[in-house]
Amino acid sequence: METARPATGRRTAPLRTALCWAAVAPGVAWAAVRLGGLDRGPLVQLLAFTPYAAAGSLLPLVLALALRRRWPAVVAALVTATLVAVVAPRALPSGQPPAGGPTVRLLTANLLAGAGDVRALVDLVRRHRVDVLAVQEFTPDAEAELDRLGLPGLLPHRQLHPQTGTVGSGLYARFPISDGGVRHNRGGWGFDQAYGTLAVPGAPAVRVESAHPSAPYAVDQVGHWRADLAAQPPATPDGPLRILAGDFNATLDHAPLRALLDTGYVDAADQAGAGLVGTWGPYDGDPIPPVTIDHVLVDRRIAVRAVTVHPVRGSDHRAVLAELRLPAG
Repeated sequence: METARPATGRRTAPLRTALCWAAVAPGVAWAAVRLGGLDRGPLVQLLAFTPYAAAGSLLPLVLALALRRRWPAVVAALVTATLVAVVAPRALPSGQPPAGGPTVRLLTANLLAGAGDVRALVDLVRRHRVDVLAVQEFTPDAEAELDRLGLPGLLPHRQLHPQTGTVGSGLYARFPISDGGVRHNRGGWGFDQAYGTLAVPGAPAVRVESAHPSAPYAVDQVGHWRADLAAQPPATPDGPLRILAGDFNATLDHAPLRALLDTGYVDAADQAGAGLVGTWGPYDGDPIPPVTIDHVLVDRRIAVRAVTVHPVRGSDHRAVLAELRLPAG
């Protein structure tokens, strides 16, 4: 009887090893896709959930350690370290540039084809003394209701392009807006992006745009999504200040958004240590865990003092409020 246990252990060892490798393999593939920027086809949607994959990568590690499978444990540990390394910094505040100009509070919200509660939006503007409001999926009815609720008294300057459905866009501001216009994305949805240059006292002029690239909701839409993100205005580190704020339909785990950041932007939530707060989902009753696809991208010369996320009843997106400090003019 004493020798039966080792024999049984030897017979089950290959099965345990195979089980561990099977558990580790998805994490290896996920880390390779994320590090290699291989977001293509259905992988685009999956990569949005990388923070959850980083947390879940601990399970194969625990399994390999519990079953004493050395090499699966080593690989599982490397996968966990890799995924945590790309995700965890978003929860940690970063150093800020020495901006000495005025503070600007910017709020961005996707109104879900005008279904979002605009009264709640006006309340956010009033309560947080918002200076700039960028809206997406902005409709004529939403514009009329915002007017009725007194938004023009809070943010009197505007560059608006309301449209029925999901393509409309708008920009409201406490400061004068010049050189305004509307950018039309050519992707499958054809979302519009209102933009304008703000004259903020004590600071250089800053170009603000309500961003809304196409959504990769299906495999045949991924090309449109990539094209719209590639067409977003790059930062101008040696020129005028720029801010892109809105629904990017992308997270920091998507290579096209990281490429846009590399032109000279920073993600405000990432800088403030709030980069893991979900801004979208669940959607249409589906049990989709929240992901962070709404962003405020700011020129690297702009300091980020704080970022908070706020629910807007009636919309599947949460509003993002960024408190920014501009360079002195």
